[in-house]
Amino acid sequence: MVAVRHGGARFFALGDSWRRPLPERWLRQDLLTAAAFLLLAAIGLETARSMAVLVTGKPVWVEYAALVSTAVVIVWRRRFPLTAMALVAAAMFCTGVFMPELMLQFTPQILYLFGFYSGMAWGAPRGRALVVTGLMVLFMFGWLAWQFVWGDSWDEMRSRPDVGLLGAGVASVVYTFVTNAVFFGGAMAAGQMAWRTARQRAALQEQAEKIEAQSLELQQQATLDERLRIARELHDVVAHHVAVIGIQAGAARKTLDRRPEMAAGALQQVEDSAREAVGEMRSLLGTLRADDDDRAPQPTVRDIPALVDEVRSRGLRVSYAEVEASPGMLAEVPSVVGLSLYRTVQEALSNIRRHSTADSARVVLRALDEADGAYAEVEVLDDGDPRGGTGGSGLGLVGMRERIIAQGGLGDIGPRETGGYRVRVRLPLTVRS
Repeated sequence: MVAVRHGGARFFALGDSWRRPLPERWLRQDLLTAAAFLLLAAIGLETARSMAVLVTGKPVWVEYAALVSTAVVIVWRRRFPLTAMALVAAAMFCTGVFMPELMLQFTPQILYLFGFYSGMAWGAPRGRALVVTGLMVLFMFGWLAWQFVWGDSWDEMRSRPDVGLLGAGVASVVYTFVTNAVFFGGAMAAGQMAWRTARQRAALQEQAEKIEAQSLELQQQATLDERLRIARELHDVVAHHVAVIGIQAGAARKTLDRRPEMAAGALQQVEDSAREAVGEMRSLLGTLRADDDDRAPQPTVRDIPALVDEVRSRGLRVSYAEVEASPGMLAEVPSVVGLSLYRTVQEALSNIRRHSTADSARVVLRALDEADGAYAEVEVLDDGDPRGGTGGSGLGLVGMRERIIAQGGLGDIGPRETGGYRVRVRLPLTVRS
């Protein structure tokens, strides 16, 4: 019994407060439907009267009034489904009491069935729709029982001869109840199935809209992440080259009067560094253009030695070493990992030149093959102390840590106990998807 009750509640969607939305031009559609029913009913009425099989004893206008009143109710079957169903049942009852011959005509019967169908197809909430429909069914079958018990139907059937398996009276009761149960039960079951189909369609539409909204949100998040990445790259590029330009410009200013040739060399380095900065920024901004296929490739670990040489040529003594667990591992470092390691070295060396008293630094690039996986690691060490009055924005270190997190790596960034500063970043060689 529990399983049956739960299954019925699931089928009738009890507790579901969803209301089936009205389609566009619903009133026009239902007006046309009611007009079509009324036309068919009028044709059936006149045909039956012409064949002398319909004699209600009432004026013609009363017969048409009964048909029109039911058709008018059908117009509001979707806007007020439960009220329309109750009014259809009332119209069927009144017509059956005063003009039973008219009620039994084919088209009025279809109208009544359509009213019950609409009550289940559009009624909301579902619990109320089921209660109202149940009351209408009880009313109908109670009326049928009243006709057999207190009306003339039972006596009329019993007066007929018994020629079949069942007596005429019993057969009439069985036939009447089974026919009504099949017709009206089928109409209500069809209405419930129509409601369930519309509910599933609405749920699919809602799910599709949700997926579309989530897709748009993911696209916006991806765009934001790309902008943040470009902002970090631009910061690293600008910070590095501005530091070089500042140092060389200062050197040129100090030697301009005494040693013009050295000043000219320093200014040439300023020019070269500015050109390189512009080139790198143009390459980075070119990633925002889908049709830009000529931008220069992003730097990788293969460009770290050139970066060290550039910094070394500007007065900072920098040693460089490579360590590989097996030959060729550094050549196989993914470009995304290589770019992050390159920017790490670039930011670390720029910070040494701008914010440290160190006059030397050491860069070590490693490719490691450990038990939990393969890694690429870069370590930048210096022996200086923080220089006063040179505090930066901190964006470089923030960007460095964000790269580490984004790629599932590890970082050790901060002062060393023995003096100086350490920047060590380890990234897995398997790129996160």
